[in-house]
Amino acid sequence: MPELDVAVIGAGIIGSAIAWEIAQQKLRVAVFDRQQPGREASWAAAGILSPAPENATGIAMVPLGRASLAAYPQFVAAVEEASNQTVGFRSKGTIQAFFARDAVREMSTIITLHHGLGLAAEPLRIEDARALEPELSEDVRATALRPNEGSVDNRTLTSAIVLAADRAGAQFRCGLEVTALVRDGNRCTGLVAGGRRVNAGRVVLAAGCFSSGIEGVKQYAPVKPARGQMVALRSASVKIERVLWSERIYVVPRDDGRLVVGSTVEYAGFKKEVTAGGLEEILSAALEIVPAFKGALVEETWSGLRPDSPDHLPIIGPTDIEGLLVATGHFRSGILLAPITAKLIREWITGEDLSVSWDIFSPLRFLSAKNSVHSD
Repeated sequence: MPELDVAVIGAGIIGSAIAWEIAQQKLRVAVFDRQQPGREASWAAAGILSPAPENATGIAMVPLGRASLAAYPQFVAAVEEASNQTVGFRSKGTIQAFFARDAVREMSTIITLHHGLGLAAEPLRIEDARALEPELSEDVRATALRPNEGSVDNRTLTSAIVLAADRAGAQFRCGLEVTALVRDGNRCTGLVAGGRRVNAGRVVLAAGCFSSGIEGVKQYAPVKPARGQMVALRSASVKIERVLWSERIYVVPRDDGRLVVGSTVEYAGFKKEVTAGGLEEILSAALEIVPAFKGALVEETWSGLRPDSPDHLPIIGPTDIEGLLVATGHFRSGILLAPITAKLIREWITGEDLSVSWDIFSPLRFLSAKNSVHSD
């Protein structure tokens, strides 16, 4: 009998949420990570809960994002009850600000797109937007409300999920880097962590942008790091209740008074530096949408490495290696997609009917693309 029913590689929010789901099924599960849980992309994120596509590529992910957003209130309630911690969940919506000369037309186009995708969005008179958020710039030319969106404190949420999983019986084996899978023919039978073989009935790869560095999995998880630089501001005179969004920036309020602003998207390998150019990009955009930030204290700067796939869509589901599942490549939506990803992986493992269609996110799509190129 294998040592574990399920071994999860990666203790970020995705891997930890999967472990919690599985542990609640009374299965033996352990999570392996080279460092302490939740210290990579899950720690560096802003915590925005929005299924809205930022570009045409993201449209394919909207149904998955809608399902996960709908699950969030119940997910948060369960995490808070299991961990006895609060996670800074806010469901007050997003105000999107437009600054371009044709702002009204741009706003109308985006609202039409949202409605076509089944997403709530409505035009908001600028004076009404300022009644909700008085700090909005006088230069805003149009505003829209996305009422069903929200945010969560991703750092406290991740730590609460880890605690909930631990209390449910999941083991966290930290400081053990997974270097390879163990296979018996076409079946994955475990992994090698810290130089030691660990036998498991199933293995779930959820190691974020580090997934492709594990021997034997790159063809299923060809992810690369996308650096995002971030800034946390604090000001006693600036009060913001909702997520503020523009083409250049987002502002996310925290319950502790911090205002998180970001973010860049840079392909700089595994370098997590904070640069002068990155800060200039973020702060100039922040001042555009909230001029009162000029007197705010810069409390913290940091960067994180998002896992980006070749088509910018998540990689979720079983592979053609029996016993190997993948849950990575969530790019800018890992916090949003944690509940639905964990639920899907649990459903695969326990043989339940799947909650949402997943074919487009299958790790096998990269093998198909590769074979197609070779056949041409």
